[in-house]
Amino acid sequence: MSHVDPALVDVRPLADHPLVSNGPTSRLRMVAPGSVTAGRYGLVEYHVAPHSPGAAPHVHSTFSESFYVLSGELTVYHAGSWDPFGPGDYALVHEGGAHGFRNDGDEWASFLILFAPGIAREKFFLEMAELRRSGRTLTPEEMTAFYARHDQVMVDG
Repeated sequence: MSHVDPALVDVRPLADHPLVSNGPTSRLRMVAPGSVTAGRYGLVEYHVAPHSPGAAPHVHSTFSESFYVLSGELTVYHAGSWDPFGPGDYALVHEGGAHGFRNDGDEWASFLILFAPGIAREKFFLEMAELRRSGRTLTPEEMTAFYARHDQVMVDG
């Protein structure tokens, strides 16, 4: 029996890739960015504080997004309404599907977000975190351009 090439396994321990602040009410961890998965998918661990906003309703045209709730209660926008999701609940949002999330509950909500294909979505989170850290507020035109760079179009919801 031959041994599999160890270079074909990529291990990303929590200690090397910890949760980072994403503003005062959320934190995240790029578990498997698209650069690690050869663009196959991207995986993010996300935590939102109680009674906090997350992502307002929006659509993506070039990638799907899945949500899997680990703990707490995550309120997810889909099919035109906001509904509570609990541990073990899953939602797949196909390209063009309007979606969003927030935490309406009394405890932290933790969940996974899977992007497919593995576009460089980490750039969106890094830019957003930098904006929050700097305290800079974008003009409506700058915000539209920011979202356009990251294949995100905001919708009413």
